[in-house]
Amino acid sequence: MKKTLALFLALALTLCFGAAHAEAPLTDMAGREVSLPAPAQRVVILAAADVEILYALGAGGLLVGRGEYADYPQEAAAVPSVQSGMETNLEQIIALEPDLVIMPRMAQTTEQVEKLEAAGIALAVTDAQDIAGTYEAIRLIGALVGRDGEAEALVKDMEARFEALREKAAGLTGGSVYFEVSPLQWGLWTAGKGTFMQEIADLLGLTNAFEDVEGWAEVSQEQVLARDPDYIVTVAMYFGEGPTPVEEIMGRPGWEGLKAVQNGTVLQLNSDEISRPGPRLADAAEALFDLVWGAQEAGKPAA
Repeated sequence: MKKTLALFLALALTLCFGAAHAEAPLTDMAGREVSLPAPAQRVVILAAADVEILYALGAGGLLVGRGEYADYPQEAAAVPSVQSGMETNLEQIIALEPDLVIMPRMAQTTEQVEKLEAAGIALAVTDAQDIAGTYEAIRLIGALVGRDGEAEALVKDMEARFEALREKAAGLTGGSVYFEVSPLQWGLWTAGKGTFMQEIADLLGLTNAFEDVEGWAEVSQEQVLARDPDYIVTVAMYFGEGPTPVEEIMGRPGWEGLKAVQNGTVLQLNSDEISRPGPRLADAAEALFDLVWGAQEAGKPAA
């Protein structure tokens, strides 16, 4: 009798949880309601950062499809890829039979929403533009897959790591930093205000040499030379041939007079870590702190 009663209570609680979940739809980062009868079990995610978030929540096993540029962590490579971005392929996605698709706001269209919903697939939109938005995306994805506790723990960990860096950086002398997003051979691009690089520079007590420009912007050699940054941070990829990105910058004709070149404070960071709105933003901030602090410890002036 007691065993029967226990089973009945367990079933009742399960039914109540499912009903509560259905009656209280989540709101995604585009302001849309996302209704799921239960936490998603088969998920397709198009944005690389959101794939990283899912794995960081310990829910990578739910991923049945990923955008073709989602390449981290390594085990994600074993998951089937689908066309994403401007070339999003809905047929590929629907064929994977997900119960949830997560895509970035910039890639979402009304037609896509209607087609996915007609196929019985829930759609959630993320739109992280800053660190606070990254926290929101983590909590949203956590709620969608039943990992609320893990999501909150991940956010708290990131907040603690950023705060620790802020406290450490309070004793640094600061200096200006130029973020080189695209190398000279492809045309110089940098990160201005409204980017994760700007936020991380502020966090570490550094001044973005191009904080007066909005977002990602093309700049000229003359502008970089005129601003003479204390640090140059390149996020260009190295493919194993020719000079490294740091060596290429150090050897550029006309750049030899820059403080960063003279002091050897031309630094390399992982592009994905510092540009994707995911858990590795904290890794990028810590890496930049170590590079800057290491340069100062070596006796190289920051200003």
